Amino acid sequence: MTHKVHPKAFRIRGMEDFNVRGFYGKKMPQYLEEDFLVKDLLNKKFKEASIANIEIEHSQNKINIIIESSRPGLIIGRGGQGVEEIKKLVESKIYGRKNLFGKATEKTKREIKIDIKEIKNPWVSASLVAKMAAQQIEKRIPFRQVLKRNMERVMQNKEVKGIKMEVSGRLNGIEIARNEWLKQGRMPLASIRADIDYHQSEAFCTYGVIGVKVWIYKGDKFE
Repeated sequence: MTHKVHPKAFRIRGMEDFNVRGFYGKKMPQYLEEDFLVKDLLNKKFKEASIANIEIEHSQNKINIIIESSRPGLIIGRGGQGVEEIKKLVESKIYGRKNLFGKATEKTKREIKIDIKEIKNPWVSASLVAKMAAQQIEKRIPFRQVLKRNMERVMQNKEVKGIKMEVSGRLNGIEIARNEWLKQGRMPLASIRADIDYHQSEAFCTYGVIGVKVWIYKGDKFE
């Protein structure tokens, strides 16, 4: 039987790194839960800001949140008001709440720093391509048309060597769920040195949820 592995999972510490890292000490469960809550909060709050990735770095008295987006202006806001709003949202989410075991979390506040990075070309980011495809499917655009259009736009970039896109669910509202995929160029999923950007997104339609998966191959990395 086959064993499906996330393309980033077995590349950690070799070519990739964890999105959440830093000093946790003895409060690993609490801080890890907070990281997931913060990520979900920011993704829902700035759904239209095209957020590609959120990284969280912990130190002893500081939290650094790095947001990568192709539309940073929507997050920053006028005069940087958006950054202060994010800090308040994060503080309200992680302080003064109860954890998974029903115990109150610590009240000692740590310094929160927000870094916003701009992604100049969204068509080389699997995360943004998957989210754009999901939004198009939600607008009732035929899924084959969505796949072909997005793959053509991605393959126009020189750094992209190959792309694979897959959709699954009740495609076009049919009763029986199925999955379909298309591929262009090379896609060496079994090679660890292959630089593959992967992301999974969901399209919430009236007839159910459609899953969208994107693999973008950007060549091999030799250290």
